[in-house]
Amino acid sequence: MSNPKKVLLAFSGGLDTSYCAIWLAKDQGYYVHTAAVNTGGFDETEEKALAEKAKNLGIKNHVMLNVEKEFYEKGIKYLVFGNVLKNHTYPLSVSAERVFQAVAIAEYAKEIGADAIAHGSTGAGNDQVRFDLVFQVMAPNIEIITPIRDQKLSREEEVEYLKENGIDQEWAKAKYSINKGLWGTSVGGAETLTSHQGLPEDAWPTKVTEKEPKTVELHFENGEFVGIDGETYDPVQAIKELEKIAAPYGVGRDIHVGDTIIGIKGRVGFEAAAPMLIIKAHELLEKHTLGKWQLHWKDQLGDWYGMLMHEGQYLDPVMRNIETFLEDTQKTVSGKVIVKLEPKRFELQGIESDNDLMGSKAGQYGEMNNAWSGEDVKGFTKILANSMLIQQKVQGKEND
Repeated sequence: MSNPKKVLLAFSGGLDTSYCAIWLAKDQGYYVHTAAVNTGGFDETEEKALAEKAKNLGIKNHVMLNVEKEFYEKGIKYLVFGNVLKNHTYPLSVSAERVFQAVAIAEYAKEIGADAIAHGSTGAGNDQVRFDLVFQVMAPNIEIITPIRDQKLSREEEVEYLKENGIDQEWAKAKYSINKGLWGTSVGGAETLTSHQGLPEDAWPTKVTEKEPKTVELHFENGEFVGIDGETYDPVQAIKELEKIAAPYGVGRDIHVGDTIIGIKGRVGFEAAAPMLIIKAHELLEKHTLGKWQLHWKDQLGDWYGMLMHEGQYLDPVMRNIETFLEDTQKTVSGKVIVKLEPKRFELQGIESDNDLMGSKAGQYGEMNNAWSGEDVKGFTKILANSMLIQQKVQGKEND
């Protein structure tokens, strides 16, 4: 008898991937490997629990791939440099991590010589595109198998199939779907399927326990968030420490409404205290330390970068080009930003930086200048008005 084909299943431990694990082994005859990818959402206890779930399904080869540091270095760092907020709201909490999970799965599939990669995405959302797109580029000769999507299975059908195969456990559907990672937590439920309802207080994973205002100083070095109140951390730890401080204030909560990759509107809640504080503080620091046209082009390219990341196109070479530009702009973005935290709100109070362009001795907004005279300004405005004056004379005021 020939050896069975080897399939790597991206495993979450939920109903969908549990179904996939049994179906691939029993009905298709694959030798099933499972892998979960930690992008900041698992602690040690949760990792062990997931490994136990895989074992109970009969999986003999299960691994946890930790790419938290890579997720920061190759993704989050540039989302901060670009001040990326999808539709001016969402810090790509889940969409960015999905890309790095897919990359890790593809790399591991090649490492173990897998004949196929499987995932539990349905046909309704963005994740199916993100996973498929990365696998198509990184492992074009490896088959992609998606049982839930292809069979259009209902939840009831999946539960019944698992029971028939000896997996009889409680598959109670949680009232809210929670996905936690280093760059934020998504929250989906009945309310997010409507256009008018907000999420109730009990839907949010982190409860508001801090009531007294608190001021914190966020430290940046060449655009990277590296410290809090004078204490220096590596960037990944800095994000975690800020989340511990800010999340109990209930800041960084919102609901994102956007266009999915497949063309329908989607709505999801999220809490991302650290990401929102970091992006907004970084943006303020840039306003003080970068020039007008640097800020202008950063806005354009940061928006493009976020859109392509959100839609799973991280592997397009243009992303490396944009990253090069963004990184080059960060040479002067160092200093600290003072932030005041209060329940469900925060206030950016100001910055301190050796590169603060407001500290220029040439001139101060609203005050007397030292680098030009009033006559210089008169001449400057006369020349600046010239093109508009010509157009008025030639075409008339009807073109106003």
